[in-house]
Formats: sequence, C-alpha cells, structure tokens
Amino acid sequence: MSVRRTSQATRAAGRTPAGGPLDGLLLDITGWRPEEIDDGVALRAEAGQFGPGGRALYDPRPGDPSRWDWGGDSP
Repeated sequence: MSVRRTSQATRAAGRTPAGGPLDGLLLDITGWRPEEIDDGVALRAEAGQFGPGGRALYDPRPGDPSRWDWGGDSP
C-alpha cells in the first residue's frame, strides 16, 4: 500500500480514509482489483490501537465510494 497526501494527479486512482489512523490520507489503489476493495479493506496502520503490525478497518462510504469510513482496528 502506498500512502500519499491528496493531489489532483492521483485522485482518480485513490481512496481517502475518513476517521481512524489514516484519516485524510490518499491511498493509491492503482492495480487493485474491485473484489479487493468493494467490501472494505484492512490496512496496515502503525498508529492504530494495536501499534506496528495492526490494521485499520475501512468500508466504502455509501453514496461516495471514493471515501472509506473507519470501522475500528484489528491486531
């Protein structure tokens, strides 16, 4: 996973997490298949509740799939 600040050039191939440890970052999902992201993702997040090795859980926002809403953390 590549994490970058939001820019116009990458917005089309990215998703923006809302809430949680990755809030506001642009995730570059270039090359990801729809079945990998349509139902939500578990992304590595060192700043989450479980520290390094933990994951932040995000689901597509209804009506705005370019944004993912935080659902919690997982070890």
